[in-house]
Amino acid sequence: MSKLRQFPSRSALRVARMRPVDVLVLFGIVAVFYLVVRVGATADQPFDAGKPPVVSTDPGDLPYYAARSLLRMFAGLVPAVLFTFVFGTWAARSRRAAKVIVPAIDILQSVPVLTFLSITVTGFIALFPHSTLGLEFASIFAVFTALVWNMAMAFYQSLTTQSKELDEAARLMRLTRWQRFWKVDVPSGMIAQVWNGMISFGAAWFALSASETISVNGNDNALPGVGSYVTQALGNGEGWRVALAIVVMITMVVSVNFFFWRPVTAWAERFRTEDCEIAEQPRSWFLELLRRSTVPTRLGSVLRPAGERLDRAMRVLGTSPGHLRHDPVRRKRADLVFTVLYAVAVVAIVAKACSYVLDNVPVGEVGEAAWLALITYGRVIVLVVFSTVVWVPVGVWIGMNPRVNRIAQPIVQVLASFPSNFLFPLAVIVLGASGISLNWGSIALMALGAQWYVLFNVIAGASAIPGDLREAAADLGVRGLLRWKTLIIPAILPSYTTGALTASGGAWNASIPGELVTYGTTTLTAVGIGAYITQATDANDFARNFLGAVLMSVYVVIINRLFWRRLYRFAQRRCAL
Repeated sequence: MSKLRQFPSRSALRVARMRPVDVLVLFGIVAVFYLVVRVGATADQPFDAGKPPVVSTDPGDLPYYAARSLLRMFAGLVPAVLFTFVFGTWAARSRRAAKVIVPAIDILQSVPVLTFLSITVTGFIALFPHSTLGLEFASIFAVFTALVWNMAMAFYQSLTTQSKELDEAARLMRLTRWQRFWKVDVPSGMIAQVWNGMISFGAAWFALSASETISVNGNDNALPGVGSYVTQALGNGEGWRVALAIVVMITMVVSVNFFFWRPVTAWAERFRTEDCEIAEQPRSWFLELLRRSTVPTRLGSVLRPAGERLDRAMRVLGTSPGHLRHDPVRRKRADLVFTVLYAVAVVAIVAKACSYVLDNVPVGEVGEAAWLALITYGRVIVLVVFSTVVWVPVGVWIGMNPRVNRIAQPIVQVLASFPSNFLFPLAVIVLGASGISLNWGSIALMALGAQWYVLFNVIAGASAIPGDLREAAADLGVRGLLRWKTLIIPAILPSYTTGALTASGGAWNASIPGELVTYGTTTLTAVGIGAYITQATDANDFARNFLGAVLMSVYVVIINRLFWRRLYRFAQRRCAL
C-alpha cells in the first residue's frame, strides 16, 4: 500500500492565540492586497487613440512599471488555470470533445500571438473606447494565450496517462464527478502541472513585453511596463537604461520563483504516491514559514463550510460510472452524426478562409508563402532535435537529483523567463560582426524562447519517477544505457512528448521576431514565413498576415498527425506509470 503523508489532525491545528509568525504572514497578506489594489486602480486611465500613453524612461518609474507587468502576468494566469481544468478534463473524458479540443490547441499554440494581437487590441479598445482598460485586457489576453496551451496539453496528458488503479478506485468509491476532479484528477497531475505552469509563465514574459507596445492602425499604444520601458529606451539609444531594466526583470523572475513557484513545487510533493520516500524532498523556506503559521489553517476553517456546500451542490454533475459499458449501436450512430457535423463545419471554415485569401493574394504568392513556411519548418526541426540532444540529459539529471534541482531551478527559471526579444539587438551586433547569415542565426534566436519547453517537461517527468522504481533499478544493478532504456526513457516519454510538441509550436511563434531583426538602422532578414508575417504586419496587410498564420497551422497539423500524435498515443499506451 502506498505510503501516505502524515498531516496534523483538525484538533491539533486549533490554537488559542496568535504567534509572531502569524503576525508576519498577516502583514504580508495585507501588503500584497494593498499593492494589488493600489497598482490595479491605476489601470483605468483616460485614453485617446490619437494621443497614446507616454512611457517614461526615468529609472525611478521602473519599480512601478515592474509591478504593473507582474500584475498582468498573474491576471493572465488565473483564467489560464480555469481554462486548463475545464477543457483539459473535457478532452480527457470525452472522445468526441478530444477530436475537437486537441487539434484546436495544436493549431492555436502554433498561431503566433503577434498575428492576431492587433485584432484583439482593436476589439478591446472598442469595448473600452475611452479607457486604457482596453489595452490592459489585450495585454492580459496575450499573456493568457502564451500560458494556456502548454498547460492544457500537460493536464490532458496527465489525465489520459492516469494509473488504472486510481481510475478503478474512483469508480468503486462512487465519487461524484466534482469529487473525482479535486481528489483524484488534479492531485495526480499536480507535479507535471506545476512544472508546465512554470515554463508557460516564463514564456509568457515574451508575450507580455510584446503586448505592452502595440501598434494599431499606425498608432503606437504603450502601456506602463518593463517591456514598453525597454522598447522606449532602445528607441532613445539609452543602453544603460536597457541594462537597468534587464536587472529589474531578473529580480522579478527570481522573486516570483522564490515566493511563488518554489513553494508551489515543494507543496506539490504531497501528491506524490509511491511506496517509499525520495531521498531528498524539494524544500522552500517560504513554504516552511507558511506551514509554521496558523493563518492558512484559520482561513481554511472559515472557508470550509462554503466548500462543503459547494461540494453538495455539485452532486448534480453525477457520479463516475461504475462500469464503462456502452451500447455499440447507439455510440456508432452518435459518432456518425458528430463526424458529419464536424466535417461540415471544417469544410465551411476552410472554404471561407480560402475564398478570403484568394480574393486578396495572388495564387502564385500562396505557393511562394508555402515554400517559405517549409523553410521555417526546417529550422523548427533542427531546433527540436537540438533541444532533445542537449536538454533531455540535463533535464533528467536535474529532475532526479532534488539537491541539484534546488540549485538549478532558479537559474533555469531566469533563463526561460527572460524575454528573448531583449537580446535581439545584441544578436544583430554579433551576427553582423561575425558575418553569420540570419538564415542560420535565426535558429539560435528561435531556440531562446522555445527550447525550455523540452527542459522543463523532462524535469517534471524525471522528478515524478517513483522512488521505489529508482531503488529497484539500483538494487538490480541497472545502470548506464540499460537504465535509460528500461527506466528513464519510458518514464519521461509522455512528458517529453508534451514538451517537444509545445516547443515546436513555440518555435513557430519565435520565428516571427527571429527572422526579421532590427536594431537602430540595421535590419537583418531571413528567408522564412516569420519574416513574411512581420512584413505583412508592418504594412497592415491582414490578408497576407492571415495567410502566413494559416500556413503555419497547416504544417503543424500535418506533422502532429503524422508523428507527434502517434508518439503521444504510444506514450499513453506503453509508458504510463
